[in-house]
Amino acid sequence: MIAPVSNTDNLQSVRQLAARFGMLCIDLEQHTVDLQLLQQFPVQDLFRESVLPLSRNGNRAVVAVADPLNLTALQEITVRTGLYLDPVVAAPEQIQRLLKNALGLGGGTVQELMAMSKEEIDTLQAVAGDEIGDASQASSVVKLVNELLLEAIEQKASDIHIEPEEGDLQIRFRVDGMLQIQPMPAEIQRFRAAIVSRLKIMARMNIAEKRLPQDGRIRLTVRGREVDIRVSVIPMLHGEGVVMRLLDKSRNSLSLQAVRFPPELQQNWQKLIHRPHGLILVTGPTGSGKTTTLYSSLCEIRRPDLKIITIEDPVEYNLQQISQIQVQSQIGLNFAAGLRSILRHDPDVVLIGEIRDPETATSAIQASMTGHLVFSTIHTNDAASTFTRLVDMGIEPYLVASTLQGVLAQRLVRRLCPHCRIPYTPEAEHIPEDCRLTAPQQLWKAGGCRECRGSGYNGRIAIFELLTTGSRIRSLCMQRADAVEIQNEAIRQGMQSLRQNGWQRVLVGETSLDELIRVCPLETADD
Repeated sequence: MIAPVSNTDNLQSVRQLAARFGMLCIDLEQHTVDLQLLQQFPVQDLFRESVLPLSRNGNRAVVAVADPLNLTALQEITVRTGLYLDPVVAAPEQIQRLLKNALGLGGGTVQELMAMSKEEIDTLQAVAGDEIGDASQASSVVKLVNELLLEAIEQKASDIHIEPEEGDLQIRFRVDGMLQIQPMPAEIQRFRAAIVSRLKIMARMNIAEKRLPQDGRIRLTVRGREVDIRVSVIPMLHGEGVVMRLLDKSRNSLSLQAVRFPPELQQNWQKLIHRPHGLILVTGPTGSGKTTTLYSSLCEIRRPDLKIITIEDPVEYNLQQISQIQVQSQIGLNFAAGLRSILRHDPDVVLIGEIRDPETATSAIQASMTGHLVFSTIHTNDAASTFTRLVDMGIEPYLVASTLQGVLAQRLVRRLCPHCRIPYTPEAEHIPEDCRLTAPQQLWKAGGCRECRGSGYNGRIAIFELLTTGSRIRSLCMQRADAVEIQNEAIRQGMQSLRQNGWQRVLVGETSLDELIRVCPLETADD
């Protein structure tokens, strides 16, 4: 088969290919699949050979092909259908996408499974493996799971959700922070036990245990790219549910430049992370990029004369010149216990994966007081709430005020696709009150094109608020002031709130107003 090319140059390449063989080239971007016509063709062959039936007139059918030289496949389809085929050339990605939308992800493989006898289906056994993408693998269940993982990686999904329901199996991908239902063949629900068993084998879990939750890890090489997958299996009402977190190491550049701080905020953050001691926290919901920011910061400050140790749950990326420890709660190695041992290894910088309880918070404060620079994460709605959260955990206000050097709150918003974003002039009443003073004449909103798979968004960017602890903030903390007072004082001193930073992203067309309101609703911000 002809190797696919990038979306940007794809259509031009297809046109050149069609011209070389004197064939018609078509763009399938707006094409609607005829399901009745599709059912007259062998599904396995369509998927395998990237062939899409377009229309039929009598005993002739027009089909889109990705490879004009693949005459053998066309002859086999002609024999099976009794139709004469008139091929035209189209992009292989468009053909596969339309087939998946019409027949479901893995539709060809499911048809192969359905052709098996009931006894064969009941005795399916998956074969373990480390590398996917090899078409020669014999097991259809292995192929089905591989297709599922490959599609998620191609869509740049961060998570895969496999959710059993009564008489059904739903699969969703989280792309750019949003869950999207994937079209699947209805017959796939018959093979959900086999799919879960295959994933358990790949993650080195106990396939016989179906009553207790299990966690595992899969390491794959996909087309030369290393992908790390964290797997969680939990028994549910109608079967075992699976959630997989995908970490594509080739896509993540761990540097502060890749984090894309605003210039002034980056200068302030640089000053914080180069301090010799103190506590620095990053806050935000799960999946807001906290770990990426912390890893990037450690990569920024690491040098041969600096000892850096981390304790994490889990260790997401292996970092050179940094000692990393994996939490193992089942044997008593939690954050607090690990931190006590870490301090005996003469570290200069310590990263604690998360402050979850008073014991860990106390250990982090003590470490920062004894000449160590301590990084960690905590779950609060904004930077100012971190001070009150630590006090609520039982830490004395004077200890919080003297050790906490700064708090970075962050969220991820979807980035507008630069190829299809649409300029528009908003009505004044549609602009939030806290943004009206700087209301522009023009904003941008999502469009939809082949580059972004019709969503109007492509990737995500972070928005931040950085609260550095000055004398006035320390005084308020020691007085047990609430988060609103601390936030208002920080803004008076020049701090840019999450919404204000997000509004700057909206003004330059990096994200949309709708996306900012979705991620940072007005009622949660005290601007």
